Amino acid sequence: MKLAFFDSYRLGLVVDDAIIDISNEVPAYTEAAASQAMIWLIENFDDKKPSLSKAAEQGERIPLANVRLRPPIPKPGNIVCMAVNYMENGTLAERPLINAFHKASSGVIGHGDTMVLPDMAASVFEAEAEIALVIGRRADKVAAADWQDYVFGYVGFIDGSARGVKPDRNTFFQMKSRATFAPLGPWIVTADEIDDPQNLNIAMRVNGTLRQDFNTDDMAHSISKSIEWLSHIHPLEPGDIVATGTNHRGLGAVQHGDRLELTVERVGTLSVVVQDDLRRTWSTETRLERQTKGLPALSPQLSGKYTPS
Repeated sequence: MKLAFFDSYRLGLVVDDAIIDISNEVPAYTEAAASQAMIWLIENFDDKKPSLSKAAEQGERIPLANVRLRPPIPKPGNIVCMAVNYMENGTLAERPLINAFHKASSGVIGHGDTMVLPDMAASVFEAEAEIALVIGRRADKVAAADWQDYVFGYVGFIDGSARGVKPDRNTFFQMKSRATFAPLGPWIVTADEIDDPQNLNIAMRVNGTLRQDFNTDDMAHSISKSIEWLSHIHPLEPGDIVATGTNHRGLGAVQHGDRLELTVERVGTLSVVVQDDLRRTWSTETRLERQTKGLPALSPQLSGKYTPS
């Protein structure tokens, strides 16, 4: 099943190219408590599945083209992001050490929303294509072999990043937790719909041009290992988001007017636009294209405030 929010945070079930309002499936549902409503549904999904299946067959279908999709979990309790978690198409000589960071849940936006580049001295802004896990039940010190018992579903995730932030070695919070830097969506696909999340294609297009194109089988630390490691640091709760990392080779600058389209196989396409009130510009080459030319990986800023002198 595909679960979503739409318009004024009505709870919906996506079927083909339509959405069905299932807000009445959640007791005392209120749009003001949308995150709690989705988490309640996650926790009670097994009991509600028969009535949801009936709704999918008999409910009134509203064309997706006629609604505004919202982030499927507007305010997750935790957004935990795996860091440097790909082998870069097998080009890394050694597996990176397992690592992660928290991202502020206040940065969540949804399909069709706008990622706003802040007025700050960053050398470049990038948007990382990822598949994220939605936790289904409390995960505390989970064994890797049991990972599937704790994953409710999957969602597309874009990790907005401000690179080159100073001072060195004191950057992750300010580069990752900016407002609008956590696009999430377009909906949650329940785990039973995806047989093998460790073999899915992920693509990021910028203004229709393919930049990132990789498969989840290139992860340095698998989904099972990631859940085991994270849940031994702190418990993961229902509705928490675990972003699994990205392949960096296709990354490049994002700037004002760009349309980002993240497509995760069997999940869907999450699209956002980029706004920069300062109208700064950067080179559009990808990291791989620059490295192939023997240039530094990060795209240089070409014009606007903070351009290096």
